[in-house]
Amino acid sequence: MSPIIGLGGSGILALLLSAAGIGASHAAAANVDCELTFTMKGWSAFYKTASGNGTIKCSNGQSMSVKLTAKGGGLTVGKSTIEDGHGKFSAVASLDELLGSYASAEAHAGAVKSAKAQVMTKGEVSLALSGTGRGWDLGIAFGKLTISSGG
Repeated sequence: MSPIIGLGGSGILALLLSAAGIGASHAAAANVDCELTFTMKGWSAFYKTASGNGTIKCSNGQSMSVKLTAKGGGLTVGKSTIEDGHGKFSAVASLDELLGSYASAEAHAGAVKSAKAQVMTKGEVSLALSGTGRGWDLGIAFGKLTISSGG
């Protein structure tokens, strides 16, 4: 009798998952939904920089205060504040997966009161950001947003 035949249905599934490098916990791992609320202030004159603080809250009850920093370059000039920022992450296994640097590309324009939306990625994790604020800006910028613990 072959060792595989003697395993039964669940044993074969476990063997196939382990052979593919996928553990049972990984197969159902990305099921935590998390959201970010934040404020940021920044400026740009060819080089863009902004910083702020926020809170990530997840559907599994985890939460964390975070620090946000954004840097990039491009054809951009302006000064702005995001006062009511919101972010929605793609599903993850845990809150720790959300820390790190996200790549972005954006186009923006605003005067006095403005709205902003963009999507950023970090590996398999996506972050959709939106917010309202004030200031003025105009241009195209490419860069990254880094989320670190401790806000």
